[in-house]
Amino acid sequence: MDKIVQIDGIDKILLNGLMQDARMSINQLAKQVGISGAAVHQRLKKLERSGLIQGSQIILNPKFLGYTTLAFVGVYLDKAMNNPEAVKQLKKINEVTECHYTTGDWSVLIKIMCKDNADLMNLLNNEIQKIPGVSRTETFISLDQQIARQIKL
Repeated sequence: MDKIVQIDGIDKILLNGLMQDARMSINQLAKQVGISGAAVHQRLKKLERSGLIQGSQIILNPKFLGYTTLAFVGVYLDKAMNNPEAVKQLKKINEVTECHYTTGDWSVLIKIMCKDNADLMNLLNNEIQKIPGVSRTETFISLDQQIARQIKL
């Protein structure tokens, strides 16, 4: 079972600072909270070891790479036991950026990025729907992402 990590006010300030700008230096963070850089470093390492901080990453703007169509696809599987193999095959498709095991009608919900609608149709018809065990899909094209944020501390 996942554990709940206890954080204090200083941890919240550090985490909020890094969520705003992951490139913020330890010295900048130390000045914000009024403790030494070594103490900030120790706190961040502790938060990493606890699993609360899962890493840092650069987030690319897919539109600058020509990916203008974002879609969510509900994938129906013939049988629940087909899930592990279907997910294994979905991992091989670079355009699949997220995959969630869900309740409800679909077996899994995936998020995909495509160059355009023709690319989306090709991906659905020639890759996703050809995965053994996939009986059908239901696709929702995102017109605009209106909220993008992390959980609030």
